[in-house]
Amino acid sequence: MTRTGDVVTQSAKDNLPDSNQQAAGSVWLVGAGPGDPGLITVRGIEVLAQADLVLYDGLVNPLLLRHTKAVCERTARARRDGSAIVPQEEINRRLVEEARAGRKVVRLKGGDPYIFGRGSEEAAALEAAGIPFEVVPGITAAAGAGEYAGFSYTHRDISSAVAFVTGHEDPTRSPGRLDYAALARFPGTLVFYMGLSRLKEICSQLICHGMASATPAAVVCQATLPSQKVLDGTLASLPDKAEESGLRPPSLIVVGECVTQREHLTWFEKLPLFGQSIGITRPEEQADTVADQIVRMGGEPVMMPMIEIQPVDNAQSSVIRAALQRLSEFDWIIWTSVNGVDEFFRHLNAAGLDSRALGRSRLAVIGSSTADRLRNYGLIADLVPDQFRAEALADGLAPHVNGRKVLWARASRGRDVLPDRLARAGAHVEQLVVYQNRDCDTLNADVLHRIQAGTLHWVGLSSPSIARQFSVLLTNAGIDVATMSTKVATISPVTSEAARAAGLVVHAEAKKYTWPGLLQAMCFSK
Repeated sequence: MTRTGDVVTQSAKDNLPDSNQQAAGSVWLVGAGPGDPGLITVRGIEVLAQADLVLYDGLVNPLLLRHTKAVCERTARARRDGSAIVPQEEINRRLVEEARAGRKVVRLKGGDPYIFGRGSEEAAALEAAGIPFEVVPGITAAAGAGEYAGFSYTHRDISSAVAFVTGHEDPTRSPGRLDYAALARFPGTLVFYMGLSRLKEICSQLICHGMASATPAAVVCQATLPSQKVLDGTLASLPDKAEESGLRPPSLIVVGECVTQREHLTWFEKLPLFGQSIGITRPEEQADTVADQIVRMGGEPVMMPMIEIQPVDNAQSSVIRAALQRLSEFDWIIWTSVNGVDEFFRHLNAAGLDSRALGRSRLAVIGSSTADRLRNYGLIADLVPDQFRAEALADGLAPHVNGRKVLWARASRGRDVLPDRLARAGAHVEQLVVYQNRDCDTLNADVLHRIQAGTLHWVGLSSPSIARQFSVLLTNAGIDVATMSTKVATISPVTSEAARAAGLVVHAEAKKYTWPGLLQAMCFSK
């Protein structure tokens, strides 16, 4: 996947139906939820996987685009200053045109498509054009904001009703569509959407029409995201507090006794990485699991791959095929990465072979992740060292390899500790390069800006080569690696050593040499 500006392009673009195709496509109007990528529905993920084209709102979390191979285009409807980027009529026209071209289109909208989301206008345009469509409901922003902030809108001891109200209408306009006298008498919780810029007027109108000025009220900004901010007070005090705090949309205003529950029902902000943004330096295609772990721990994953995994060239492929025909000769086969396992078995399958070709060979790996990946191919490692590093693997193998033949399925580059130590233990080691590691030669401009601005809190470094390349890219961008505010966490002592040699300051080091261990180290070092 490559991203350019606000457009995500895929190789699938070349396979889209021809624009002259007569068969009509279809459209899904999908609610993406309020921000946390885990809050999209199962049906939403299903249709993203089927889409040819995704038109997504500016409030949609880009992490959701991992669920599709479609061409993805950002279609923000309005800027924060109110000026239009893409008029609603243009979005409606686009949906109709793309479907008529035979494409399966997902219109991915923040929250729920119909709750202050203009999804009904898009549905009406599709209906008028005769385009088949389906609406996939989403968790609306009010539900997400309340439960992530610690408010139960309809707690039976507090409220028996909740009202969702637009805050976008100027409450001073006359005549207005909102009946503030009725809202002031409403026997329950009020939730105003899109009302931050009119907070003072909303509060004053409610007070003016009879609601007590001491009524609890709160503003929730960036709901369900690591940047979530909650400001509580009363109708009388909240406007001044909000102005002083510099809150920014998207936001919701909550009015009612439920706001007093926050002290006891807050959970999201207690997550161990809440509010922390974390750079993931592993290859993008392998970052999903780590990104999900960070989200579930309350943090923001930031993709910044330092290396790319690429297939070997044709000449090396021939070498691999020849070696695979001799697998029965080897007493041990070693893998030191998940990539090595995957690429080894990809070549094995391409050669018309399967795991039976491993015959009597015993199997050794570094790390639980590599062992788990091997298990996916129906194989259990005979040796997994307690410490996930080459030295420990070599020490564990040393008593078993004297006079034995060992095959190491490896990357195109890496440390030579393993073959050197095994050779000293009497092993006959053959190294088989099954994939290439290539350095990424640039950092995303947004990542560089965040490091310079101090809004990227952590970067996780998972190998010595990644540590060195990270330092090089920062230096080339004019960033002083020794004084930057972004903290560095490393996956092992070897990586820490390489990072320090490259001029980086190491703030945390994993005790267990895995990405989960690396994230735990960040938690303890915040």
